[in-house]
Amino acid sequence: MNGDATVVGGGLAGLVAAARLAEAGADVTLYERRPAVGGRVRTETVDGFTLDRGFQVLFSSYPAVKRELGADGLDDLNLRTFAPGATICRPGSRSTLGDPLRDPLSAFPSLLNDEVSFSDKLRTLALRYDLANRDEEKFFAGPDASIREYLRDWGFADDYVENFVESFYGGITLDRTLSTSKHVFEYTFRAMGRGSIGVPAEGMAALPAALADRAREAGVEIRTGEDVESVRVAGQGRIPFRTGSADADGATVELADGATRETDAVVVATSPPEARRLTGVESVPTEGVPNVTGWYALPAGESFETGERILLNAAEKSPNAVVPMSEVAPEYAPDDRALLAATFLGEEALDRSDEDLRDDVHDALDAWFPERDFGGLETLDVHRIRFAQFAQPPGVHADLPDPDDPEGPVTLAGDYTEWSSIQGALESGRKAAAAAAEYL
Repeated sequence: MNGDATVVGGGLAGLVAAARLAEAGADVTLYERRPAVGGRVRTETVDGFTLDRGFQVLFSSYPAVKRELGADGLDDLNLRTFAPGATICRPGSRSTLGDPLRDPLSAFPSLLNDEVSFSDKLRTLALRYDLANRDEEKFFAGPDASIREYLRDWGFADDYVENFVESFYGGITLDRTLSTSKHVFEYTFRAMGRGSIGVPAEGMAALPAALADRAREAGVEIRTGEDVESVRVAGQGRIPFRTGSADADGATVELADGATRETDAVVVATSPPEARRLTGVESVPTEGVPNVTGWYALPAGESFETGERILLNAAEKSPNAVVPMSEVAPEYAPDDRALLAATFLGEEALDRSDEDLRDDVHDALDAWFPERDFGGLETLDVHRIRFAQFAQPPGVHADLPDPDDPEGPVTLAGDYTEWSSIQGALESGRKAAAAAAEYL
């Protein structure tokens, strides 16, 4: 394949699209407005601690992860994995709910867990079997409903939903009300049964770094700190455009500094609001779901052990969960320190002070671990992210844009063409590259 392609945006989708186009023989330039690639998947270092931009995890069984990184690439990330399941926490009470099929040692404590009835435990195994045998392409097709309605239809008791699913899936969908599409629940539930959930030893930014290395090795020129102002199709004005033909003769990418680049094909792989601005495709979703993640450290010499499981708040909504980051990934903290992450959901969390959020975490830990003193809990940073995911109510996935919705030699890459996840972002990059190749 010959020709020149331009990718706008250096998140996961843009990096995959750029690498695939270059590997197919195209001359590819990628523009990223930030100083580094990664998009929403970023990592920073604070006082020797590794802090991801918001609490994020990688599902090792996502098909697109395996496809874009390969078996060796996934191994190179040195994934540090959580124990399957979680710990359900209340004042004075902590109970394990594990996955006995993947973690046999959790079978007995999970059986004794009285937060979930025995019949619901059996029903969970039946649901797992049902989803394990479903075709990949059928997960986001067909009738839809909310997660809460879906679980009710399956016969799960309200106690199961309230004690476990609300907080556990609140962390995945950022929606403790469980009003998110059941398709997201089904896909991620199956993924958890097929593989591990974890973080790279060097932080989540290791994932886009690996994709960027692949892109550079294929010949992609990655130019960071350069913002794209507009895209123009040959013979047309700035987008929004409708040429009415897939044979438009190239496009012009205009940078914020006034420089321009002539190109045969453009992949727009920016955030949803920016993608809509650049392409005019109205079906790009721009309603976001927020997330607040607080990062906390215990005083030197104080350990924190949970069995490498996430702590779910079954009694209160704030924090939604507390995550033992350095227990799972020791590389995230100095040798004598323990690092915790806490997640807070809803718009109201965005406006709360760091001190108030820290107090919620302190009070929760004090209640869950009455034998300990958490007075020395230290706030390292708080990430307030207004657009952590695009909103995914029932039915939304049927109306998402296709990669080739912009007419002319412009395609879309982003999880908003699939579903809001790392899997969706990586898969969208692959499909966008295939669509862009038609113009090269």
